[in-house]
Amino acid sequence: MGKRGPKPKRKVEIRWSPEFAYALGLLATDGNLSSDGRHLDLTSQDKEQLLNFMKCLRIKVEIGYKTSGLSGERTARVQFGDVNFYKFLLNIGFSPNKSKTIGRLDIPDKYFFDFLRGHFDGDGTFYSYWDPRWRSSFMFYTVFISASKGHIQWLRKKINETLPIKGHITKSKTQSTYNLKYAKRESLKLLKKVYYSHKVICLSRKRLKIEKALAIMGAKL
Repeated sequence: MGKRGPKPKRKVEIRWSPEFAYALGLLATDGNLSSDGRHLDLTSQDKEQLLNFMKCLRIKVEIGYKTSGLSGERTARVQFGDVNFYKFLLNIGFSPNKSKTIGRLDIPDKYFFDFLRGHFDGDGTFYSYWDPRWRSSFMFYTVFISASKGHIQWLRKKINETLPIKGHITKSKTQSTYNLKYAKRESLKLLKKVYYSHKVICLSRKRLKIEKALAIMGAKL
């Protein structure tokens, strides 16, 4: 009987925590599962995003770069192989080439808003402006974005199960994506759940942008 080869090394410890859920939020937006059943990667223009991702999963991977075939633009990414983690992701609803097919993900309720913060840091946006129609009217919106209508509908449902807010879904005219938007009053309730502590891991530039907008109206996270 021949000798067995070494067991494949498990790079990621699969254990739910706020950090683990946050990393899955990043994967759900900026991540990709290769069709080989082993490799995963996360691509981002923000180095901080990649460092946060590795910190949350407790892995050390060199940051590399990939070049877009259309624009020639170089984008930073981390890539690694982990069969066990890959299978786990499949079991909770991820899939290769997921952008338009992703739907419901099996995220524990306890960690959903950590996942949502990662989702927001990956593909979400926050913008504010003074409404010229009303004197001293300052508006802002929190937006989650996905190419999958089923996924964005699931996000809305999950948020509404915890908070009395509904948001509204629109379809982008130029990018074939769906936007889940929350206006000022609902955003205030949502953002306090997403950033429930000053210690939570997040993309600092997005949090700072939100804090500056809230300060204009005398509010804080």
